[in-house]
Amino acid sequence: MVTASTNPPILSHSLLGSGRRYDLDWLRIIAIITLLFYHTGMMYVSWGWHIQSKETSPVFEQIMRWLHNWRMPLLFFISGAGSFFALRKRSYGKYAGERFQRLFIPVVFGIFVIVPPQIYYEWLFRGRFVGSYAEFYPNVFAFESYKDGGTGGAFSWHHLWFVAYLFHYAILSIPVFWFLNTERGQRFIDRIGRLIARKGGALWLVVPLLVNDVALGGLFPDETHALTDDWAYFMKNLILFWLGYVLISRPSFWQTITDQRRYFVVATLICTCILYAAPLALGYNRIDDSVLLTTLFSFDKLGLTWFSVLMTVAYGYRYLNVNRPILPHLTEAVYPFYILHQTVIVVIGYYILKTSLGVYDGFLVVSLTSGLVSIAIYLLLIRPFRITRVLFGLKPRRAGVH
Repeated sequence: MVTASTNPPILSHSLLGSGRRYDLDWLRIIAIITLLFYHTGMMYVSWGWHIQSKETSPVFEQIMRWLHNWRMPLLFFISGAGSFFALRKRSYGKYAGERFQRLFIPVVFGIFVIVPPQIYYEWLFRGRFVGSYAEFYPNVFAFESYKDGGTGGAFSWHHLWFVAYLFHYAILSIPVFWFLNTERGQRFIDRIGRLIARKGGALWLVVPLLVNDVALGGLFPDETHALTDDWAYFMKNLILFWLGYVLISRPSFWQTITDQRRYFVVATLICTCILYAAPLALGYNRIDDSVLLTTLFSFDKLGLTWFSVLMTVAYGYRYLNVNRPILPHLTEAVYPFYILHQTVIVVIGYYILKTSLGVYDGFLVVSLTSGLVSIAIYLLLIRPFRITRVLFGLKPRRAGVH
C-alpha cells in the first residue's frame, strides 16, 4: 500500500534505470558553458540587456535566436531527469528538503549578494546612479522590484529565475511524481512508450507544448521570468521538466530515442530553416501583425525546442555516456559557476565597454575572463568552505574529504 510519506515502489520495468546517466552530466556542463557565451553575447546584440555595446553583431543575433530555443529547455529537461534519479534514493520529504537547500537557499542568497552588483553596474552604465556600491546597496532593502532597462528598484533574482523556477517545479511536481509511480501512472507511461516506439514517435510529445501555447500564449505572450505574469513560459518549462522525468524513467526509452536520433535531426533542421526563412520572406512586422502567422511561427519555435532537445539527448546518450575522472569535479562546480557567471560578466563587461575593443575582441575578452574569474571564485572561496558551499547549493564536505 502506498502512503504519502514514503516513495511508492517503482515497478519492475523501471528498476533497470538505476545506473547514472553520465551523458546528462556532460550535457548540463555544456549547456551552462554555452550560457556564459550567450550572456556575454547579450552585450553585443540589439535586444536590450543590462549593459550594451553601441556596436552590435547581426551574426551573434542569428546564432542566439537559435540558442534561445534550445539552451534553457535542455536544462529544464535534464533537471526533470535528475529528479527521477534523486527520487530513487529519497523519500518525497527528503527530496523536498534537498531541493530547499540546493535551490531555495541560493536564490535568497543570490537576491541579496549575487544579483545587486549587476543592478549597480547597470545603473552606473545608464547614468542612473553615481556613487559607491556601499551607497547603492541600501536600495536593495527598499524591496522595489527591478524592471527591464534598469528602471524600478534594486530587488530582483535576475538570471537566478532559472533556479527559482526549478524550486517551484520540484515542489509542485511531487504529486505528479507520486502518481507516475503508481500502477495507474505506470500504465500512462506504458502508453507513452508505445507512442515513442513508433518511427519518430517522440516528436509527437511536442503536442502538450503546442496546447499550452494556444491556451496561455495569447494571455502571457512575453517571457518575463517574474513568475507572477509568466504563466505561458512557466508552464512550457514545467512540461519539459515532466518530459525529462518520464523519458528517463525507463532504460528502454533511452535506447529507443537514441535509435531514432536521425528523425530528430531532420525535424530540427526543418524548424531551423523556418526560423530563419520566415522572417526573411515575410518580415517580423508582418508576422507580428497576424494572429495566424504569429501562432504558426510560435509553433515552429516550440517544435525547434522539443526536437533539438530530443536530438541533443539522443546523441548525448550515444556518445557522451562515459565517466571521466574530471566529471565529478565539473558536475559539482557547474552549479556555482552558473550562479556567479552573469554577475561576473556584467562587472567585467562594464569596464571592457569603456575600452576601444570591438565586438568580437570584446566578446572574447569578456567571456574568457569571466569564465576564469568565476572558476577562481569557486576554487578559492566556495569549494573549500562549508558556509559558502551551502549558500551556493552544494553539499557540505565530509570531514577528511578533500
